[in-house]
Amino acid sequence: MEWLDSPSIGFVVVFLGTLFLIGELLVRVKGLFAILGIAIMAMYFSYHITGDVGLWVVILYIVGLALIVIDGKVITDGTVALLGVVLMIIGLAVPAPSFIYGVLVSMGFIIGGFSSALFLKVFPSRNLWAKMTLKDKLTNELGYNSINEQYHQLVGKRGRTISSFRPTGTVEIEGEQYSATSGGSWIEANQDIIVMSVDGTRILIKLLEDEEKQGE
Repeated sequence: MEWLDSPSIGFVVVFLGTLFLIGELLVRVKGLFAILGIAIMAMYFSYHITGDVGLWVVILYIVGLALIVIDGKVITDGTVALLGVVLMIIGLAVPAPSFIYGVLVSMGFIIGGFSSALFLKVFPSRNLWAKMTLKDKLTNELGYNSINEQYHQLVGKRGRTISSFRPTGTVEIEGEQYSATSGGSWIEANQDIIVMSVDGTRILIKLLEDEEKQGE
């Protein structure tokens, strides 16, 4: 396997090995990608491990892969997975015969890892990091949180102004105080109001008597 002495071949080998191993973590392919990835990486390590570099680099690589799996299944915040990526890169680069070779196999690992996401377009996903995705969806995409839910329940409720509105101020609704706005209207303190709408945490109020007159 002298052809593995070439840095460009090393790049391709690590790219393919990483592509299939990370792909196995991302999609359901009945272990096929795991077999291919393990076979390719076993070939890489078996050729490059010498007397100067022992099996500890393989262990480092395996531990890094295990950390990625643990992060995806349990922790789901990406921090442990990042540490795993670093360990895997070290495990690949240390036995490389030259600096250039080490840089190329590190690049092969990174590119292979990102490229494995393309499998998601073809195969069913394992939903690794699904908890983190769900958390992001609830907080960022939908703007959902307990404060917003509480504020939306105020629509249609009546209260009283604590301060003057020019056009912002403080209202009291059901014993709780909130910052609110009257839009373009000026409202004095101790006036009865009604909550017209809520946008995020922005509460829009209106004089209760004005709303009652408009409804007549």
